[in-house]
Amino acid sequence: MEEFSKLAEEASYQEDEERDPESNNLHQPLIKRNLTLSGNQLAIVGTKVSHIESLDYEINENDLFKQDWRSRSKVEVLQYVFSKWLLAFLVGLLTGLIATVINLAIENISGYKLLAVVKYIEQERYLMGFVYMAGANFLLTLVAAVLCVCFAPTAAGPGIPEIKAYLNGVDTPDMFGATTLIVKIIGSIGAVSAGLDLGKEGPLVHIGSCIASLLGQGGTDNYRIKWRWLRYFNNDRDRRDLITCGSSSGVCAAFRAPVGGVLFALEEVATWWRSALLWRNFFSTAVVVVVLRAFMEYCKSGNCGLFGKGGLIMFDVSGVSVRYHVVDIIPVAVIGVIGGVLGSLYNDLLHRVLKVYNVINKKGKLHKLLLSLSVSIFTSVCLYGLPFLAKCRPCDPSLLDSSCPTNGKGGNFKQFNCPEGYYNDLATLLLTTNDDAVRNIFSINTSTEFNVFSLVIFFVLYCILGLITFGIAVPSGLFLPIILMGSAYGRLLGIVMGPYTNIDQGLYAVLGAASLMAGSMRMTVSLCVIFLELTNNLLLLPITMLVLLIAKTVGDCFNPSIYEIILELKGLPFLEANPEPWMRNITVGELADVKPSVVTLSGIEKVGRIVEVLKNTTHNGFPVVDSVNGATELHGLILRAHLILVLKKKWFLRERRRTEEWEVREKFTSIDLAERGGNIDEVTVTKDEMGMYVDLHPLTNTTPYTVVESMSVAKAMVLFRQVGLRHMLVLHKHQAAGVSPVVGILTRQDLRAHNILSAFPHLEETRGPKKGN
Repeated sequence: MEEFSKLAEEASYQEDEERDPESNNLHQPLIKRNLTLSGNQLAIVGTKVSHIESLDYEINENDLFKQDWRSRSKVEVLQYVFSKWLLAFLVGLLTGLIATVINLAIENISGYKLLAVVKYIEQERYLMGFVYMAGANFLLTLVAAVLCVCFAPTAAGPGIPEIKAYLNGVDTPDMFGATTLIVKIIGSIGAVSAGLDLGKEGPLVHIGSCIASLLGQGGTDNYRIKWRWLRYFNNDRDRRDLITCGSSSGVCAAFRAPVGGVLFALEEVATWWRSALLWRNFFSTAVVVVVLRAFMEYCKSGNCGLFGKGGLIMFDVSGVSVRYHVVDIIPVAVIGVIGGVLGSLYNDLLHRVLKVYNVINKKGKLHKLLLSLSVSIFTSVCLYGLPFLAKCRPCDPSLLDSSCPTNGKGGNFKQFNCPEGYYNDLATLLLTTNDDAVRNIFSINTSTEFNVFSLVIFFVLYCILGLITFGIAVPSGLFLPIILMGSAYGRLLGIVMGPYTNIDQGLYAVLGAASLMAGSMRMTVSLCVIFLELTNNLLLLPITMLVLLIAKTVGDCFNPSIYEIILELKGLPFLEANPEPWMRNITVGELADVKPSVVTLSGIEKVGRIVEVLKNTTHNGFPVVDSVNGATELHGLILRAHLILVLKKKWFLRERRRTEEWEVREKFTSIDLAERGGNIDEVTVTKDEMGMYVDLHPLTNTTPYTVVESMSVAKAMVLFRQVGLRHMLVLHKHQAAGVSPVVGILTRQDLRAHNILSAFPHLEETRGPKKGN
């Protein structure tokens, strides 16, 4: 407990201390646990320990909002709807264009680098080949790491856990800024081109979300476009919808899978969903596909350097007759079980590696850079050196043409250091770009082209690289490492089962990749559709569904998904979809009782009282109560940001009275109320002003979500999450004269399982087995 308290103290004084901001142990919970339900949430975002707040997804129905809504003409309503679709179009267009640029850059940088290495090998200048490859990878990694460490720490990693938390209602600072977007693009190009065992798929999801956020708010905070129509999107709700479109567009750009992208957003990242959002997501992904297809058609004529047909993973088996019988269910089920076990094992080992990396990273920026560069050097040594262990294999006599052996841009028959007429199968998988490696190991009708020894080395190597690469200070995705690992053991099983099955080894590789992704990420529907769109063959649907269901079920028996583990490590207060069973044994009234007394304000309040409340509390919402005929009634809830806005604009009254509607509209607009931020320390109030009054009625949300004190915590948590609340008011079941109707306020932190258990230890006895996903 002392370590937890020390961690919270260090976070509160981090601005005054000259130390690296990422000096927090990931193996320690980031929350300062007390005997009561309260306290600010501390979480790691990027490299900083930040105070996390919730987002205002609830509609703030105050007098200004109602007046603004009533005054909108039909033209303005149509403009709002048209703007939503226009922004969805722009999100898809820009995401597709940036994905194209990233793919072109990666394929050309990696391709020309590998061609130069192959030329040295042809000349038997092996040392120079290694120096060139390691040096190029070192410089590319250095660029990506320096950008992430020095300019945009939030650009490191995939960004998907933070997006998932944001769409759950958690404000993740600096995740969607312009600097983050630029560093993510350049860093992804550098890291993937350096041959590191990471993909561009995760970063593309983050890039799409950054584009959506910047479009919705009209640019960066410092250089924001003030177009009138953008005022409609100056709120957390519409920004959430746009970021959802951005995340689905990112997945679509990574795999050319429009339906899979939409389902990924629905299944994995989005907490709140509706049919209108489904249509706009689908529209955005359709735009992405059109952009990618147009550029690929243009590049086929050789106008894009080494891009050619590569750059975007595509395993098209639409012309292949996929045959399988009832007996094939056995090996398919085995692949699913292996995927679930290996996926959960990978999650556990990666969890441990991230703890170790945090100990290294907290020593400073130099150590972060050294860690990234060390991984780069190790990767270069393995990719260049291990193919020398593989034996040269003779080419099939029927293929003695330009396809075998090759030293060019792609193919399954890399000559490497072999004589003419022979090829090195391990070099085919290692000494190539990431996308080409996937295509090579997925290739069909290649039952004799890959040796078991080579596949074992490939699998072990990528297991090691997948564990040590994720977590370094560069943009990185988990999709590609998991695909490569899964395809390796899938193909190995295909070799073993060859005499007993009709399924091609390439299809076994696809099933292995799908099973490991389901075992680690615990996705099913979206993964199934993504792989169907990759293979372009509906005949794979039954066995793909079976593999994914088995792998997810087995994985759930051991630990949570990898993204849930990362959310927990970062301390982001993510609310799960299903409450714990023991939450039905406690009421919201009991939770409210162990919190500090609720602070209420009067409908017409003194300025001095408001200043005192804001300075002495950290609450972001305050109930507003009125006295009517000797009884107190709840008028609504007012946000801290709105109180600070009142003080800044000095909207004060000399006598205690209600204001007229025109007085409110003269001073405030709905745009003013949509702005977040503001600090009470920035406000100056004179002594004379302290005795004046403020009418809070026009700014108060008159329809806050309320629950009675007898409601179970389980039911309250479901309501809180599904509606996207920031504050939930708990009211007395029976009202009494002269007694405040409000028992307390529950927030996100109060409904988290470990916080409740810290205040009610006896519930641990009734906890029982952990709920399933």
